[in-house]
Amino acid sequence: MKPVRLKIFISSVQKEFKQTRLDLKAFLLGDAFLHRFVSEVFLFEELPAKDSRADQVYLEQVERCDIYLGIFGYEYGSEDPDGVSPTEHEYNHAAEQGKTRLVYVWGSEEKRRAPKMQKLVKRAGTELIRRRIEDFSALCSEVYASLVDYLDGMGALQVPPFDTSACDGATLQHLSRKRIDWFLETARRERGFPLKANTTTQALLTHLNLLEHGRPTNAAMLLFATNPQRFHRTAETKCMHCHGTEYRRPFASMQVYGGDLFEQADQARDFVLAKINRSIGTRAVSITAPATYELPPDAVGEAIVNAIAHRDYHSNASVEVRLFSDRLEVWNPGRLPGTLTLDDLRHDHPSVPHNPLMAEALYLTRYIEKAGSGTQRMIELCRSAGLPEPQFEQRTGSFVITLWRDWLTSEVLAGYNLNERQLQAILYLKINREITNREYQELTGSISQTALRDLRDMMTLGLVDKIGTTGRNTRYRLRNKPDINPTNTTQE
Repeated sequence: MKPVRLKIFISSVQKEFKQTRLDLKAFLLGDAFLHRFVSEVFLFEELPAKDSRADQVYLEQVERCDIYLGIFGYEYGSEDPDGVSPTEHEYNHAAEQGKTRLVYVWGSEEKRRAPKMQKLVKRAGTELIRRRIEDFSALCSEVYASLVDYLDGMGALQVPPFDTSACDGATLQHLSRKRIDWFLETARRERGFPLKANTTTQALLTHLNLLEHGRPTNAAMLLFATNPQRFHRTAETKCMHCHGTEYRRPFASMQVYGGDLFEQADQARDFVLAKINRSIGTRAVSITAPATYELPPDAVGEAIVNAIAHRDYHSNASVEVRLFSDRLEVWNPGRLPGTLTLDDLRHDHPSVPHNPLMAEALYLTRYIEKAGSGTQRMIELCRSAGLPEPQFEQRTGSFVITLWRDWLTSEVLAGYNLNERQLQAILYLKINREITNREYQELTGSISQTALRDLRDMMTLGLVDKIGTTGRNTRYRLRNKPDINPTNTTQE
């Protein structure tokens, strides 16, 4: 069979869905499965200027596409002299050309929807099956399920994606009704999920696209099965507490957590929080004394859920959580999508979930937050706690997130015999990550030569690294861990 290379035309009111359109294109081209079949995604706003009428150009692109993908929101869009918007023109032209049309209706507040868009939504409902969505996470999972179904229908799938494939040997009886009830209650509370508490298991799975010809998919089993590891042995999370800073047996402690994905995320997070240091505050504000952990609990949870949600479940490797005396490493079997770089993770970037159907369930229960925001949230949490920024790497076939523990405690710093200026700079660096000679002078009230001597001494001690060569571009960055330890301090 000739390789399938789909051209997809995204239609919506551009102004209303400016970022959504860009993020959806990134998802279609970057998803680990879909990118094998999607060759082109057309967005009108990305066309270069040309001597052609706008309506002529977008209708020509509709003719070129294989799939028309419409997002119908609250706005109708600008109208031509006949009172018709580009979105409706595109929808009509796709119908005239016999194109496959996938339509997603954004939002459920019909009173807010423009009257002409209401009519278009109703008309689309009489002509094809449309899906209602409330956010980008739901859009990704719905588009993903629709395209998998389309590809399967045309015989293009020799091996369907893991999360949409029926789980071999599994039936609805293998699912936990208790877990289903918990999900319905939690999703309604956290995200206003529309299905009621007494919704049947089959109805819920149908709504979440977790049934394949009436059989539960792999995603359904990992989310809701009584014993998921019966069907997917390596779908587990291994947690190791290591002695010192090296990954070496024997471990201080080790636990392997099975169960569903929600349970694994909870248990792995609790494993880490039980092993790291924490301080107990006073009851000045409430009857419960607050606990402050050396790693932000939400950053720990985010790193773990990120691995569980986005791992490659075809891999025989498991998610691994490795706690060292100076850092926490979370290993996710798999790679970043081709459309993202490691540097992209530190800035605004689109969400390209490796397992969109699982990610949607985790989003609905608030285990993950806004699409594409998890890595930035970890950075913000660590910086707010005065810790170095997290590190993101690809290592030996795995994506690794490293959270650095505050190895420069007051006891450790005492062993370096730093002066007051240098101690001030260390506190500044824990929050701001870098400092220049001029900033050091302003912070400590010192002259340039004194600042330079202090910073060189800190470099010799292995506390900071010099970034840049000479002049104003020279910066000093706090090291994630020391190369030289003071003689009168030890690490666990």
